[in-house]
Amino acid sequence: MMGRKFEEGDWADIYCKAKGIPQKGWSNLNIDIMSGNRGIEQKMLCCKSGRSLMATCGKTLMHPSATRSIRISSDIPDPNEAMESVFKQYAALIRQRTEKVLEQSGGETEADMRTGWLLWQSSLREFLYFEERMTIPNPDDYYAEWVEHKSHGARKQSKNLWIYEKDSGTKRYSVTTDAGSKIQPYFDVPSPNDKNLYHFVVIGESVSDEVVRLWVRESTYLSLMAVVGEAPGMKKLSEIVLNASDHLDGTSFAENYIYEKARNICLSKEAYAALQESLPGINDDHSIRMLIDYLGTG
Repeated sequence: MMGRKFEEGDWADIYCKAKGIPQKGWSNLNIDIMSGNRGIEQKMLCCKSGRSLMATCGKTLMHPSATRSIRISSDIPDPNEAMESVFKQYAALIRQRTEKVLEQSGGETEADMRTGWLLWQSSLREFLYFEERMTIPNPDDYYAEWVEHKSHGARKQSKNLWIYEKDSGTKRYSVTTDAGSKIQPYFDVPSPNDKNLYHFVVIGESVSDEVVRLWVRESTYLSLMAVVGEAPGMKKLSEIVLNASDHLDGTSFAENYIYEKARNICLSKEAYAALQESLPGINDDHSIRMLIDYLGTG
């Protein structure tokens, strides 16, 4: 991530590359991923890095927002009437997105609409992902209650609509009415042995009691190989690291490491726009690095 915050667009790009489908550009206004008759709305939830994400399996979690494309008034006295209004707007949004998927699908008559749930650690070490069908909730299957929260400290007084499943009594939605309306859905994380649950680790992945796998950038790998020799095995590379660690023990090398200084360069607006259009990196440095690679192949 090169220091950037992990965003929905990043995950959409990763997902498309992993699935081998074209990335048509992420937008907060449309469904995140469309391929054929499939539409996937990706939802991300950041978790603390203290324990494994597998500890969330079997639990029900709340996402801060399914959509802000609704309007709700806290002045409606009957909570079930307010719930029906919310579900009606939510249904209209799902239908609109379904029509968009079918429009670009090339003649499909039925859309496969899904919600993708990604749980990720703030350290970017561990991830959990699964998908479920995107369905329009039936008001007959739910009941609602108004819940008022009194002001406390810096928190202002608010009034939310809580929506529960009739059969299980489980809370499934919390709808805010103040500071912007939004639907906050509750979702169930599958059990650890669910075949539709994907668990992956990209930092310090423990593949056995004795082996840890690291993932580095291609340029980092090539630089390492240039220093230590052509592709040494795990045993040899581990010896190199341990030897270096012994020599570094008690030194201040890491504390006094001189990071590269930033240098500014200027481009015309026309040239900068062309750079972003033809070499869209994750930041300006990345775009210039791609330009250097291109020029070096000429």
